[in-house]
Amino acid sequence: MGGITHVSTEYSGSGDPRRTIELLWGVDGPPRRGPKPKLSVTDVVRAAIKLADADGIGGVSMRRVADELGVSPMSLYTYVPSRAELIDLMLDHAHAELAPVEPGTHWRVALTEIAEDTWRMYHRHPWMLQVVTGRPTLGPHTFAKYERELAAIDGIGLDDLEMDALTTLVNGVVQGFARGSVEAARLVSHSGMTDDQWWAASAPVLAEIPAADPANYPLAARVGTVAGQTHGAAASPAHALRFSLARILDGIETLITDREEHTASG
Repeated sequence: MGGITHVSTEYSGSGDPRRTIELLWGVDGPPRRGPKPKLSVTDVVRAAIKLADADGIGGVSMRRVADELGVSPMSLYTYVPSRAELIDLMLDHAHAELAPVEPGTHWRVALTEIAEDTWRMYHRHPWMLQVVTGRPTLGPHTFAKYERELAAIDGIGLDDLEMDALTTLVNGVVQGFARGSVEAARLVSHSGMTDDQWWAASAPVLAEIPAADPANYPLAARVGTVAGQTHGAAASPAHALRFSLARILDGIETLITDREEHTASG
């Protein structure tokens, strides 16, 4: 997993809408003069993603991308008009990595596979968690991602608004726990200590404080000990994700079953 040296927040959908959509869908821009271009828009996007994987979204500038490609910054603008459009292109390109779901897969299994695939995507590209996507990326791979999610739950007994809400819920849960996982890895790098080393240094000091006696916090001591020993850390975002996702799907299954029973009895 790439590190994040520069931590910043960016926003999707902040570039010129027309040019962003044209670039996402491969629509040719205005005719250009001069020799045949040496690069493609895809080359530019891949170079930007390489930088972002290494240094976070804050490490991506048009100048750095140009340096990575061995061209002048001014020539780079002939491919992508600005960094704002580039960010949308990067997001859509990353979504292309998501795997299709085998047709006929049970909806619970399909949603779980989609969630875990998305989790892995965020760990390959942690910079994606630094981009606020209040405006969706209107590209083919992002459309395909949404289509795949909806197809997994089409016909199971939810209406269209509920289908959209469920995909939003699952994506939000995955994103939240992935962010916690990425930040935990960053903390180890930032502090220079693993969780085991941190606990080994902290536990003896805590034991010296009478008020912190575990007997005063029996539930916290019991549950925290089991969780810490199981996860090897104070928390496990991966475990929490799987638990939360299973409970969400349990709730959806109950909703569907209740509706079917109500329809049958009515």
